[in-house]
Amino acid sequence: VQLVESGGGLVQPGGSLRLSCAASGFTFSNYGMSWYRQAPGKERELVATITNSGRSTYYADSVKGRFTISRDNAKNTVYLQMKSLKPEDTAVYYCYVLRVDYWGQGTQVTVSS
Repeated sequence: VQLVESGGGLVQPGGSLRLSCAASGFTFSNYGMSWYRQAPGKERELVATITNSGRSTYYADSVKGRFTISRDNAKNTVYLQMKSLKPEDTAVYYCYVLRVDYWGQGTQVTVSS
């Protein structure tokens, strides 16, 4: 199993980023996927979840209306579109496979002027 996140970086407040998580080694379309994040000195927190079909999503209150989770089962990839970024969104972002507890290596997002 391999989960490879990409798309992180440094962005100014109010800016946008799109994270990608490319999955391999399992039947991607059978599993719900989540994005988590962990800021320095804080616990890892759930950001968003999408069902295996993509029909249902869940968002943490802190990102609702600003972030969008989506997936492309043909490409075995889950995305996190982030808009109106705030300094408090700064964290390492991880993708996660539900039910089987697989984690990616994480990608750093830094929101700063």
